[in-house]
Amino acid sequence: MGKIIFMGRTGCGKTTLCQKLSELEIRYRKTQAIELYDNAIDTPGEYLENRNYYRALINTAVDAKLIALIADPTAHDNYIPPAFAGTFAKELIGIVTKINLVKDQAAITKVEMNLKEAGVAKIFKVDTIDDIGIEELFAYIHEKIDD
Repeated sequence: MGKIIFMGRTGCGKTTLCQKLSELEIRYRKTQAIELYDNAIDTPGEYLENRNYYRALINTAVDAKLIALIADPTAHDNYIPPAFAGTFAKELIGIVTKINLVKDQAAITKVEMNLKEAGVAKIFKVDTIDDIGIEELFAYIHEKIDD
């Protein structure tokens, strides 16, 4: 059984996805260091926000079967670099979180475009609070990491 690694800016929902995937109680807390779950690896947002920490993401991704770039359409900045998928020799998926908090569809379209420019293979749109898209996402994750 493998793991999925979640990468994204601070506050984009990585920890919440890890807790939900591991069927834990959802509790917000700031991730200070790389944290391991049964099926997931949670990374601090600063690792993507600061290029000096890319090595930590690359080294940690070695232990994952699947890589997920998380994009938050409620954020005003984007830290996902174009062609980022080329850094890894593994499948990268994109996850757009917090879709129920977005009033303007253009914000979702913008982060989807950023994820595509980064080179993700597939994009999922989810809202963890309202369980929108979660079942489809987790089925895909398990299909990829459970073999």
